[in-house]
Amino acid sequence: MAKLILIRHGQSLWNALNVFTGWVDIPLSEKGIEEALAAGELLKNETIDIVFVSTLCRALMTGMLVMAKNKMSKAPRIVGKDADLCNLDIKEMTTPVIQAEAINERMYGKLQGRNKDEVKKEFGEEQFKIWRRGYDTPPPEGESLKMTAERALPYFNKEIAAQLQSGKNVLVSAHGNSLRAIIMHLDQLSEEQVCKLEVPTGKPIIYTFENGTFTKAST
Repeated sequence: MAKLILIRHGQSLWNALNVFTGWVDIPLSEKGIEEALAAGELLKNETIDIVFVSTLCRALMTGMLVMAKNKMSKAPRIVGKDADLCNLDIKEMTTPVIQAEAINERMYGKLQGRNKDEVKKEFGEEQFKIWRRGYDTPPPEGESLKMTAERALPYFNKEIAAQLQSGKNVLVSAHGNSLRAIIMHLDQLSEEQVCKLEVPTGKPIIYTFENGTFTKAST
């Protein structure tokens, strides 16, 4: 049996300002750092064999802060950095951290950098809800949740699930929408159900994986 641990990054500086962030590379706020460390405390006795993070720094920061608290795993090593090129073999001494654009946040297009309340006021409550929580309607020049799922799920099935199938425990530090797409798949949610799904910042969601089946752990 293997474990899959999903975590949405801690609060970012733009989360705190109620701004659409998307692919803009915004770091964690002070509260977000505290959330990541608290998640690490909850997970400190979980063995983590491999970590997947998005290419955005708030997800990487969260993953590294979680690992900093972990007592059961080896020091994290970002795959593809200079350490991979040196003569000393440190791979057996470390936990690999893999960055993947496929699990980046949904790209919000022209809404990125805009305050959510201002967008709601300009375009109306109904249009705001469609852009923010609809399944297949993208914001101007952005991605819908369906489009996010179309890049996140093939990567999950090919790369992340393969690690679980080999018996490894996996931590995924990503974003509200890329994780909603993955959870939709794991929990077999409908489009209507996933549109109502909220993924809180800094709160681990754990699944066990056994005989090809994912089971969500009770919280």
